[in-house]
Amino acid sequence: MFKHAVCNEQGHLFEIFWGIPYESEELVKNFMNCEISEGLDRRYCPYQWLGEAYLFEEFLKTNIDAFIPKTKEYNKEALYWMGYIYRYWHFYTGENSREIYKQTPFRVMCDHYYIFHTMAPQLAIDNLKEIYQYALKRESGGS
Repeated sequence: MFKHAVCNEQGHLFEIFWGIPYESEELVKNFMNCEISEGLDRRYCPYQWLGEAYLFEEFLKTNIDAFIPKTKEYNKEALYWMGYIYRYWHFYTGENSREIYKQTPFRVMCDHYYIFHTMAPQLAIDNLKEIYQYALKRESGGS
């Protein structure tokens, strides 16, 4: 239940990103690479209990550069799913937020939302990791 609550909290935080006049892609990228996200990766951290509104306020204080005017609108449900899956991914694999975002950045998540959002989280993550591995092979000249 605890893990679901933390995943849900991050999903709702990403919904907040949808509802403000700033670029969601930059906000997500910066969040996944910030100290708050690092804290959520730890076994115990106060951020896990403080709620999405508090997380947003803390993120705002320390990442003001991520707040650039919105140029594109994204699907609110996709942003929730993205936040939930990114956090679930950490619990599922133990990987940290930076490494997760490196494997599957914002646009990849958006591109695959309609395909993967109805899957069990583990299956969606396994598929996203497979896509990343395939991309690495292509970049290195493998088949």
